[in-house]
Amino acid sequence: MKIYTKTGDKATTSLFTGTRVPKHHIRIESYGTLDELNSYLGLVRDQEINLHYKSVLEKIQDKLFTVGAILATEPKKDERLKIERIDAVDINLLEEEIDAMNEELPPMTHFVIPGGHTTVSYCHIARTVCRRAERMISYLNENEPIPDAVLAYINRLSDYLFVLARKLSSDLNAEEVKWIPQTK
Repeated sequence: MKIYTKTGDKATTSLFTGTRVPKHHIRIESYGTLDELNSYLGLVRDQEINLHYKSVLEKIQDKLFTVGAILATEPKKDERLKIERIDAVDINLLEEEIDAMNEELPPMTHFVIPGGHTTVSYCHIARTVCRRAERMISYLNENEPIPDAVLAYINRLSDYLFVLARKLSSDLNAEEVKWIPQTK
């Protein structure tokens, strides 16, 4: 299989169904941002972190390919997509992981300034890319419907990444800096 096809040389690309769209199309931006997110999750997973978190991140990375395939398929042609979809089980996994980590963390009383350890910072970058993907997918959803479970999954994933960053701060004994607004 050749990597280059030359079909995108005129600034268009194909969706899963073969429909050609501009490379800046919101659908392309949406799954392209998921690809960026997936790369950052790989970076987080490559760090010296708990094996359980690595395992969960690997499952998430797999699900992001599923979401990407869904986004690369026009809704009216989605019957051609012969893969499992995102469902309540996938969302529940994220919620269970969030709840389990939160049990071990002190309550949040302030916003948290990202940083404190390189691994934590990578996780915060992944979280912000996830939020951007969510905004893109939300915008796409205004024009072409996206399955509700996809929207919920990406929303919950950003929550998971925030709590994972806090948990990694705790595990790595990194200082979690609270944002305390200065007063006049």
